[in-house]
Amino acid sequence: MKDSRSGPAEVKEAGTVGSDEVQIEAHPAQEFGSDPLTVRDTDHYTNEYVKGFVEKWDDLIDWKKRYESEGSFFVDLLKSRGVRSVLDVAAGTGFHSVRLIEEGFDTVSVDGSAEMLAKAFENGLTYGGHILRVVHADWRQLNKDIHGQFDAVVCLGNSFTHLFSERDRRKALAEFYAVLKHDGVLILDQRNYDAILDNGFSSKHTYYYCGDEVTAEPEYMDDGLARFRYRFPDDSQYHLNMFPLRKDYTRRLLREVGFQRVETYGDFQETHQVKDDPDFLIHVAEKNYAVDGDETARYSAAVNVARDYYNSDDADNFYYSIWGGEDIHVGLYEHDDEDIAAASRRTVERMAATAGITSATRVLDIGSGYGGAARYLAKTFGAHVTCLNLSEVENERNRRFSEEQGCSDLVEVVDGSFEDLPFEDNEFDVVWSQDAMLHSGDRVRVLQEVARVLKPKGEFVFTDPMAADGCDRASLRPILDRLHLDSMGSPEFYRRELGRLGLARVDFEDHSAQLAAHYGRVLAETERRHADLSALVSETYLTRMKAGLRNWVEGGRAGNLAWGIFHVRA
Repeated sequence: MKDSRSGPAEVKEAGTVGSDEVQIEAHPAQEFGSDPLTVRDTDHYTNEYVKGFVEKWDDLIDWKKRYESEGSFFVDLLKSRGVRSVLDVAAGTGFHSVRLIEEGFDTVSVDGSAEMLAKAFENGLTYGGHILRVVHADWRQLNKDIHGQFDAVVCLGNSFTHLFSERDRRKALAEFYAVLKHDGVLILDQRNYDAILDNGFSSKHTYYYCGDEVTAEPEYMDDGLARFRYRFPDDSQYHLNMFPLRKDYTRRLLREVGFQRVETYGDFQETHQVKDDPDFLIHVAEKNYAVDGDETARYSAAVNVARDYYNSDDADNFYYSIWGGEDIHVGLYEHDDEDIAAASRRTVERMAATAGITSATRVLDIGSGYGGAARYLAKTFGAHVTCLNLSEVENERNRRFSEEQGCSDLVEVVDGSFEDLPFEDNEFDVVWSQDAMLHSGDRVRVLQEVARVLKPKGEFVFTDPMAADGCDRASLRPILDRLHLDSMGSPEFYRRELGRLGLARVDFEDHSAQLAAHYGRVLAETERRHADLSALVSETYLTRMKAGLRNWVEGGRAGNLAWGIFHVRA
């Protein structure tokens, strides 16, 4: 490798595209050419991990502090799945390989950088006298150099962001998938690039990079490049050029490669629901394929939380009693003390008027609750409606009510999750949803599934309680905590993601004021009928429900929430 100093390049301030520009220089041992910002090549990382940088890498990591901050997160995760053999595909200087060996895992260490692997082998001997089994391999041809299969593959240290093309990312994930046993698991982490791209860079400097006298921060950011600068106590500095992966994009790739269930955690928390944006995201992707009849095995954590909640006697009795037994949705109110059931039915009527529903229309209602909307569409238009809902308790009510009202021939009820629709492509003329998608931990996945099952020229009509555009997430924390969610959608989010899916004709009928009105009416009815409800619903549930309803009312009145009717045309 020849020494070459890159010339000074003009770049944007860290994490804030469009701010004042500064001058930078790469370390002379690193080959970035005359303009480092044009270096967006997967294979270049081997020129970045030069000997001097690798020798200093452990100052950046600080093994002892990282051990303490990380705790037993990965170890517990692997042991809970019965993992015995692990392929560490981004061994780096060996921190996780050594940790896994000491915890009793049969571990093989892989890296694409020969310099890193040499240091990892040295560290294995230094920290415990371990002889690491190291393999120098390219992820895109992993199975050429790795033989046999493993219970788990771990790809840690933000390493996956070294892949700059989607083709490379897909090929690497396919190789990871292939080297796993049939029920294996992939653990892959990344920086929280969403937070950096959207809000600028900040770091608690607590987890991955623990060295007190070392800084690791972005020097330049755009949608295709994250150029990080690493400064050390001797005033030396090195750089890495990486691709800024967004969370939802990474999750989509994992699913499309074949992983069946993907959960995302933040900074070693048990769930991704954390108070502030985490520095790092950790994706846990399971290969195990659930057979028919075991649908809940594929449900995400968020969906399972919602399922357990709506299956409970307290929730079922409360919603059936207060909402009127047909609809469990936000209503359109004409006056403050209007009946909840009447206002809720008006929403159904207003939504139906936006779509050209006839007796020939096949409708899919995702998150259908008790099926009130489905029966309205069946009885009013003669449409055939398939109800998909995660609560078996609600679904049983739906089937019984449809039978009693003489429309069971037009209303079909299916147990399932809208994150994994059990239907063929291009099957429905209209997809319908009311106030359900907020319960998903992966709304992008829900929209992808909707687009998949929708016929050409089909229509998607839905409502969802949302964050107002530009709303600070901290102001929504009481509501998010109550729902066990990390975020809510927003009008801008739905427009953007639907547009990316080719559903660009999006109309939004804004009725945000109705959100506070609706939850205010539910709260008033709950308080008025408290004595009667107490015979059906626990006092603990009622107390929590009232507090939650007040949060919705306050959030709506403060302008932090949005709600309305979306009409989307394929």
